[in-house]
Amino acid sequence: MNSIPSMIDHTLLKPDATRSMIKKLCNEAIENNFGAICVNPYHVKYCKDLLKDSEVKVATVVGFPLGANTKDVKAFETKDAIKNGADEIDMVINIGALKDGDFDTVKDDILAVVEATNGKALVKVIIETCLLNEEEKKMACKLAMEAGADFVKTSTGFSTDGAKVEDIRLMKLVVGDKLGIKASGGVRDLQAAREMIEAGATRLGTSSGVKIVKEI
Repeated sequence: MNSIPSMIDHTLLKPDATRSMIKKLCNEAIENNFGAICVNPYHVKYCKDLLKDSEVKVATVVGFPLGANTKDVKAFETKDAIKNGADEIDMVINIGALKDGDFDTVKDDILAVVEATNGKALVKVIIETCLLNEEEKKMACKLAMEAGADFVKTSTGFSTDGAKVEDIRLMKLVVGDKLGIKASGGVRDLQAAREMIEAGATRLGTSSGVKIVKEI
């Protein structure tokens, strides 16, 4: 099993996040050897500067939190984020299109973001498991693989529920070792983190990273 701190995306996506809160997030990530921080696009450039002498990666969100932007907008967001220093892109799929059975649109949406990175950033695909049935979850994972994404991710943390162990198991069943799996939303203590990892998660998106590390 990988070191838990290195698997944590130390996250602050609240709309009222201030510069001092973001600076604290980055300092905590350095102190605890977290793998990445995850912030809204506005904060990317600031975080990249704060983290320039560390190994902590900068992740940001695209099409967040609803996923209902057009693919061109998501591609533009992606290019802008990378220009500002983002190492990883956490994008939200077009959830409505998936539920409509319009799988080409969903795949094209993901592909637009993957291509917009030009190989300069990892792409994590947020499928928002709480809004999908089992077949839709499987299809979302398959489409993410086909589009060349690097990870599938459970949740935005802004919808009706977060990560569940059974969803991680299902996602693992579909993607195997071809993609990473990020459990996000509701991972608030060490026990929950370990359960997610045992189920197949390779990343943990959480705002409780410091608490989790203290419990190790």
